[in-house]
Amino acid sequence: MNASELLQNLNLLDENERIEAKRAKKSGKSILETVCAFANEPNLGGGWLLLGVVREEMALFPGYDVEGVPHPDQLSSDLASQCATTFNQPVRVDISTEWLDEKPVIVVHVPEAASQDKPVYFKAVGLPRGAFRRIGSTDQRCTEDDMTIFYQSRQQESYDAGTVSDAELEDFDDAAIADYRLARGEANPDAEELHWTDLELLQALKAVRRNNAGQWQPTVAGLLLFGRSVALRRCFPMTRVDYIRVPGREWVPNPDRRFDTVELRAPLFSLLRRAQAAVLDDLPKAFGLDEGELQRSDKPAIPQRALREALVNALMHRNYRVQAPVQIIRYSNRLEIRNPGFSLKSPEHLGEPGSMPRNPVIAAVLHETRFAETKGSGIRAIRETMDAAGLAPPLFESDRGQDQFVTQFLFHHFLGEEDIRWLAQFKDLHLSNEEARALIVAREAGVIDNATFRALSKVDPLAASATLRRLRDAGLLRQQGRGSATYYQPTDKLLESRESDRQPLSGRTAPLSSKKGPLSSDPGALYSNLEALSSNPGHEARDSLLNELPGHLAARVGALGQRHPPEEVRELVVALCEQRAWRVEELAHLLLRNPETIRQNYLRPLLAQKRIAMTLPDTPNSPQQAYRAVEGQQK
Repeated sequence: MNASELLQNLNLLDENERIEAKRAKKSGKSILETVCAFANEPNLGGGWLLLGVVREEMALFPGYDVEGVPHPDQLSSDLASQCATTFNQPVRVDISTEWLDEKPVIVVHVPEAASQDKPVYFKAVGLPRGAFRRIGSTDQRCTEDDMTIFYQSRQQESYDAGTVSDAELEDFDDAAIADYRLARGEANPDAEELHWTDLELLQALKAVRRNNAGQWQPTVAGLLLFGRSVALRRCFPMTRVDYIRVPGREWVPNPDRRFDTVELRAPLFSLLRRAQAAVLDDLPKAFGLDEGELQRSDKPAIPQRALREALVNALMHRNYRVQAPVQIIRYSNRLEIRNPGFSLKSPEHLGEPGSMPRNPVIAAVLHETRFAETKGSGIRAIRETMDAAGLAPPLFESDRGQDQFVTQFLFHHFLGEEDIRWLAQFKDLHLSNEEARALIVAREAGVIDNATFRALSKVDPLAASATLRRLRDAGLLRQQGRGSATYYQPTDKLLESRESDRQPLSGRTAPLSSKKGPLSSDPGALYSNLEALSSNPGHEARDSLLNELPGHLAARVGALGQRHPPEEVRELVVALCEQRAWRVEELAHLLLRNPETIRQNYLRPLLAQKRIAMTLPDTPNSPQQAYRAVEGQQK
């Protein structure tokens, strides 16, 4: 791309995984980090830098002005020299000077390094922190897991292929090995390994390796796949699955009082089946009567195939170096599956062909037994299954900072009768089907981004960006973040509209249907046999929060009126934040005020006075942002 095309892309889509803009009066560390990230990112094909432009920071949507480069020849020379000498190996970039608005700008194309040359890193820093990856529109320092990706093509040993020092052959469970043989036989009755001895089978699956003494010893993968429960508890005490039931829609503290938790620990084949059974037995069921059938069939709110794929992904791709469980959390309106280990594949490409397994030995066994889809298709299979069932699309979040991956399922059908009634209030906006669905996802999940909208509507990033901008300009969504990290949250106008029309969650669920059609103003014309699964946390959520507070503080909150002086409410907010950290939505429930009022009238002044502080100061717009009291501060 030339300079004009790059600037056009920036103004339409902002910075993204392949384009970075810099003011760049001189070559510096920031530019070199981006060069390193573009060279390293797998399957990206490199990227472009446009030097000499500046972002309008106060703009509601991306806007870039041409500032120009004072000394383009000197900057080009310095950058080329640094790219050749700063890294562990030379990075040959393509640099050209062009003119925009009669001002010189510099276009830099960075090619992706060959697999055998990765990782590229700063010599003075070393590995892994001296290497960078391009994640969305940001340059991220590499971790040990990132090193695994770079070295896989060099046949470097993965973590799951390593031996467990205090394990021995007696730690294998004969029943687990027999379970594998049964699953493998169902997948391929003619598989030759079915005729081998157990030891030969374990050797072929890389479940055992010879140690320095020449004796066979279990590997990490072998023990996780075939280990006895006592061995798993001894060697991997936190490697389990926790199924947690939370009343209401929000996570609250004090799990001993408020959560119902089931802990599961077993070899992977058994663990997958037990986790799936625990969830399916507990999910809301819906009445279904297939065409031509005389007998009803109750179906879970989440299709079994989608749930199975999500559980397999969580256990197959989790980071087993981290001593933390996989969590399956059931709320009243959704199911979340949280596993340690961010996605090694860029979030921009989730669902596309190709896989980057963190645990290739485990992945190979699960693929051979057909527990997992063919490589790289798990995310796509989940999306297609949910879509075929007429359900809201699954949401995926990869968080490098917290080193976790989250899959979220909503117990919600698209464009059911309640949704049609709710959307009717926006008829003056002439919403398209895609826009209507985006509003429903934002209402239920509390957030929507470009990637989710693309998966929902099967459109390109530019079309998705334009649609989300229209909803933002209509006052229905609020934009947060920037670049590919941009996301949108529902505004008070969207959340408070026709709230009284929404029905509370009842003990029964609605019939399932996979019929689809265009958006209609007639509630009976679309999904006529559906009643959407939705809930209003209302008083239940507030009562739950009040129960956490000491008696005197709960009394102060209960006595709070709508016209209380702001100063007194701020004092109450400080007192609350002395108890624990609170998110805006929790304070809004507790104080009976809308979130924007909480932000502007109470939190902003208290932050300025340094009486409270953010729990995530580096990501102020994070949905998980909370606020705590600052110790030692006086009014």
